Amino acid sequence: MVAQDDSSGSPIEQDVLSATTNERLDEENRKKTLAFKVSHILVSLLLLWLLSVQLLGLFFFAKGFLLTRLVLDSRSACGTLPDGTESRAQDGCWHPKSFEKAVVIVVDALRYDFTIPSHAAPADRSPGHYLDNIPFLYDTAASYPGNALLLPFIADPPTTTLQRLKGLTTGTLPVFIDGGSNFAGTAIEEDSLISQLVAAGKSVVHLGDDTWHALFPDSFNKNLTRAYDSFNVYDLHTLDNGVIEHIMPLLQRDRRHEWDVIIGHFLGVDHAGHRYGPDHPAMADKQQQMNRVLSQIAHDIDDDTLLVVLGDHGMDTKGDHGGESDEEVEAALWMYTKKPHFGRTDQSHQRPPSTAKERRVGQIDLVSTLSLLLGLPIPYNNLGTPIPECFVGRSSNDWHNLAAVEMLAWRQIQNYQDEYSKMKDLGANSVQHSLNQLVLQSSQQKSPTWREVHENYQSWHRETIGMYRRLWANFNLTDMVCGVFISMLALVALFTFSRLFVGDIANYAPELLRSICAGVGGGIFAGPLLGVALPDYFSAVSGGVFGFAVGGIFAFLANLWRRRDASVHLSVPSVWGWLSLFFCISQSAGFAANSYTIHEDTILLFFLTTFGAVALISSLRQSSTADRVLGTYQSVVFIILTRLSSYSRLCREEQMPGCRSTFYASSSSSTSAPWQLLIPYTIALFLPEIIKAFYKGTASWTGSAGFWIGLGLRLGLTFVAVYWTLDAADNGNWLEERLSTDILKTINITVARLALAVALPIGISTFIWAQPCLDINLNHGVQAANGGRSKPQIVILGYANAFGSRFFLMIPLLVVAISLLLPPMGQFSIAICTWQILSLLEILDSNHLTINAVSKASIGPIVLAMLGSYHFFKTGHQAVLSSIQWNAAFIPLRTIHYPWTPMLMTLNEFGAQILCAAAVPLLVLWKRPIHREGLRGIWSDVISATLTHALYYATIQVATTMWAGHLRRHLMLYRVFMPRFLLASGVLLVVDVALIFIALPSVRVTGLSIGEVFGY
Repeated sequence: MVAQDDSSGSPIEQDVLSATTNERLDEENRKKTLAFKVSHILVSLLLLWLLSVQLLGLFFFAKGFLLTRLVLDSRSACGTLPDGTESRAQDGCWHPKSFEKAVVIVVDALRYDFTIPSHAAPADRSPGHYLDNIPFLYDTAASYPGNALLLPFIADPPTTTLQRLKGLTTGTLPVFIDGGSNFAGTAIEEDSLISQLVAAGKSVVHLGDDTWHALFPDSFNKNLTRAYDSFNVYDLHTLDNGVIEHIMPLLQRDRRHEWDVIIGHFLGVDHAGHRYGPDHPAMADKQQQMNRVLSQIAHDIDDDTLLVVLGDHGMDTKGDHGGESDEEVEAALWMYTKKPHFGRTDQSHQRPPSTAKERRVGQIDLVSTLSLLLGLPIPYNNLGTPIPECFVGRSSNDWHNLAAVEMLAWRQIQNYQDEYSKMKDLGANSVQHSLNQLVLQSSQQKSPTWREVHENYQSWHRETIGMYRRLWANFNLTDMVCGVFISMLALVALFTFSRLFVGDIANYAPELLRSICAGVGGGIFAGPLLGVALPDYFSAVSGGVFGFAVGGIFAFLANLWRRRDASVHLSVPSVWGWLSLFFCISQSAGFAANSYTIHEDTILLFFLTTFGAVALISSLRQSSTADRVLGTYQSVVFIILTRLSSYSRLCREEQMPGCRSTFYASSSSSTSAPWQLLIPYTIALFLPEIIKAFYKGTASWTGSAGFWIGLGLRLGLTFVAVYWTLDAADNGNWLEERLSTDILKTINITVARLALAVALPIGISTFIWAQPCLDINLNHGVQAANGGRSKPQIVILGYANAFGSRFFLMIPLLVVAISLLLPPMGQFSIAICTWQILSLLEILDSNHLTINAVSKASIGPIVLAMLGSYHFFKTGHQAVLSSIQWNAAFIPLRTIHYPWTPMLMTLNEFGAQILCAAAVPLLVLWKRPIHREGLRGIWSDVISATLTHALYYATIQVATTMWAGHLRRHLMLYRVFMPRFLLASGVLLVVDVALIFIALPSVRVTGLSIGEVFGY
């Protein structure tokens, strides 16, 4: 911008006029500033209301969709058998006990093939560091089959520790929500093995994973119990060493009277898997330590003690768990006693199975087995069956005893079925009746063959468990339909507000909020009437909540309809509008197919490349040479970067073997390859230079830009590079002879905190108090147009991009914070995403597609949303639980700290979407001219872009919700459709929060900063 100095008039007149004008301008500016702040608050309230409606829709659907199991309060009694008769067992409640004491050792993530030696395993078994490190379990079971038993121990997904411990102690199948009258938090208050031990007056000692204390508060011997933090996957030794330190003295002869049952939960193997993967020397070290510990415990117990070693789940080839792959569900169970006790129902299985397919034991079977072996009643809610090898006798022919304990389990399960059917019908009574009669008739034969009773019972139990797995999906269709209805209403409101609404959005906010408040009030008042009119579908509370959501939405839409001639505009979309619609609709429809959902990252690659190709064609058609050249160049760059980022890949199980992961060193590792350490240093060197080139293109490389991007961003990225180098040194033991692990960890945490200090306190402060990226020069030598004397001119560099360059200062602080929490390949993806954002801005500007008062082009916000979704996959994530990078919580921390730990995990998981959501205002501000009307028009356009960006995620969320509900009986529900629904819901909420609390406040800071300089 160039301005001439054309002064005239007397100095006194000029001073008086100037003072009066300045006072009037200051008053106007104060009013505009106040109006802008009020507008920001009102718009934020409006968006928060929309977010609350989306949350309520999600709540209703999840309430009906996430499977529930009614927790029964009934408990098994020691003196009363399941058939209601008095127990006559002399040394035990229902059955004579076999052991006085028990030591239960949980080796977290003890996969079955960890316990099988390589010479006994199939020839196609993949080699790795996890082989032949725990020989003690297999050797004892093979050499002394009467004393030891090693079996595959099959977990029911989801294979998370919390759900597995519930199944291991209650004998129930896992569901997503356990509901009961006494349910509070995560505590297990239903009948369980632990509660039966406490009721019998047994002293139960727990050592290790503190999850047990959340599940069973006040159930353990307080004087002997020692609990340790279970979440720090970086710490492989503290918990394990603590368990070893306290369990060994308790096994000595002079202290055996202090306890009846010891539960020791080791976590080192699990943490080694999460941190390094199974194929790593650290895994071998932990396994060898477990082998030594278990052999020592087996040596120290006495003849009346049962030793049980088990894995609560396995781990996949990368060391994670949570899903239902074979590697995740196939754990190991080893039982040992010094006096021979175990037999075999099949003489061909004298040696432990070489694979988990030969002889499988369900984890829910442990509860009934341990209960009867210790002389306890079987917990009331148990669905498991006694393990036959534990009751058939050491001669393998005591079929009468085996049938007796199985009949006890059958009666107990039948009681549970009867009561549960009264409380909550499963629709399986006729099936159960025929199965029960089958077992009853075989057991009441005049000359029963006890082996036949056993075989009939096994058939019955398989059918029963199969029935529950099929029919326990007790979906509440009313709640699901209500949830979908509310979500679709919110989507319609969002679409109307973002795409059809014309005029100043901020100006309508007060009136819309008043209408919404009236509608919400009426809905809350009328909602409870639904509970009266339709008591089978609504309670008073749920009716009120439903009324809150629906009443507000209808009031909102009614207000827009009343002023439809002035505020709502219908028109045929442009080519870019149709392209945006195609992206949204095709993705929404595609989620109905499991193959589409599995390969979503490839679909997004195609969509983004398609946009780049269309932008290239459009740029070549521009009339302006500058627009044509710049648009063509940036379109080609955008396509190349999209393709380049596709080489960062983490494959999910369903994509194998046609997919090869590159995110980590290998498919069996959770660490990066050494060569990948070059990536963060390359990013620190080149990314600031790339951003600098875009700033120089608009003459904005001045002021705070040079300091923050040229120095601050590079410094922060250098700290990130140093951190990951030290982390690799720790993982590879490169410095073990020079620095201890503790010292190296301390140094690493310090470096991580320095990076966060650059990103957050320094970065946020720079952004808030920075001046616009402008440079003002005074040129004295310009000749006047009429040939008169030369007049000085004021030259303002960066004027054409004052808004965009000032706002972009916020992006680097997010780049540093997110990059710190991602491995090098994830940093590579975030760097490319940042570059693509800038390229997208130039493409939109060259093709005249920026959002302004004339054009409300939707393609920019939609493509930015697709970029966030695409780079979610490129940063090492998938729509599966096992891809969660738990170690991100401990990069700058040693232990869990709230709320910081959840915030770190959110940044790691959704960093790409947060970055793209924060950049949405740039679609309006980049190369935005400065006009005297001030911030009002800009603010309205920013809101329009924000709503359009949220519209994409809301569309995906509604689509995945509908498909998950429709396909609720699909075989791939838990593996594919439900995780994608949960991911879409989580992303929508995170993006909405990022838009409301990051993007919009940053626009306010930018606008006020520039307003102070230019006087509006």
